Amino acid sequence: MQRTDTAVTVERTAINPVTWSAELGFNQGELVSGHTRTLYCSGQTAMSKEGRPEHEGDMAAQLALSLANLEAVLAEAGMSLANLVRLNVYTTDVDRLFPHYGVLAGALAAAGVAPATTMLGVTRLAIPGQLVELEATAVA
Repeated sequence: MQRTDTAVTVERTAINPVTWSAELGFNQGELVSGHTRTLYCSGQTAMSKEGRPEHEGDMAAQLALSLANLEAVLAEAGMSLANLVRLNVYTTDVDRLFPHYGVLAGALAAAGVAPATTMLGVTRLAIPGQLVELEATAVA
């Protein structure tokens, strides 16, 4: 897949020595060449614009707000989910996240990307009550 910038063509090549991950919506790796800008995003959680935690105990709502917050960071840099090449998903409860993961997978599919992805179960996140955190890398 190629994305064209005014100054350079960004070429993304999916690296999948196995096929099962593509069926789940992510690539084993993404080779990116020709890019001029890389955005490393801090982990985005379900925090309000004022910095208050939102949706305590509600995994679906926290995932949706975390995704919205990630999209806001990308937009501020003139990017979108379509620019993601790496996504790390941290959660305090993998089993609770899975029923809602389709929201994230659907957003990525709609953007036409399947970034290299890692999901990790963690004991807790930095802010008590937070259940999910999205950390990403994007290129343009």
